[in-house]
Amino acid sequence: MIDFTISPACTLDAGAVGNVLSVSNDLSPWLPRVHTAAEEIKYAGDMIDAGWVRVAKREDKVVGFIARQEAEIHALYVLPDAQNKGVGTALLDDAKSECDRLGLWSYEANQTALHFYGQRGFQEVDRTEGSGNDAGLPDVRCEWTKEKS
Repeated sequence: MIDFTISPACTLDAGAVGNVLSVSNDLSPWLPRVHTAAEEIKYAGDMIDAGWVRVAKREDKVVGFIARQEAEIHALYVLPDAQNKGVGTALLDDAKSECDRLGLWSYEANQTALHFYGQRGFQEVDRTEGSGNDAGLPDVRCEWTKEKS
């Protein structure tokens, strides 16, 4: 485990959040690069400005983030050196604490992500051939619902 904090992203985090996106894209050989690094920073800034992004920071450095619009998760990424240390789970648990249900799309080829979400209570509910995403890759819809107590 690494020590980190979770907080709302600020405008100055856009470069770091965009970098997390770029690094993740570069490490996924099955994922075509459809956006430049500059476009990813702009996208990160737009999500931050919309109030969707919460970041995980260690020693004031962004090591991961989640972008969520109400119950829809648009992105969850963690830098490679911070993976398998509880960062992604903490970001997801933070979102779960604010919602009774969550949904997201993940690329079918991203088996690591699908396993991660499945281990955290998400269920597959749909699949598409990918016509609705930027990369044109088959994707999987996953949803989580808080258990009634």
